[in-house]
Amino acid sequence: MSDSNEKKTPWFLWPFKAIWDLLAFILNLTGRLIAAVLGLALMIVGGILTITLFAAPIGIPVIIFGFLLLIRSIF
Repeated sequence: MSDSNEKKTPWFLWPFKAIWDLLAFILNLTGRLIAAVLGLALMIVGGILTITLFAAPIGIPVIIFGFLLLIRSIF
């Protein structure tokens, strides 16, 4: 059974909808990619801060946040 609330796109607007959906997909993928790169960078910075031992209380949460951001970008 289909949803009666589902909006149908008229046939003459379908190319515009297809382009819009493609752009939305690319932006979603790019956002995930940026989140993954940012998460990896935060993990590296957190590791460097943790090695200094003086900034370990700051570095460990940064590593955890970077890891969670990286996991979020995957799923």
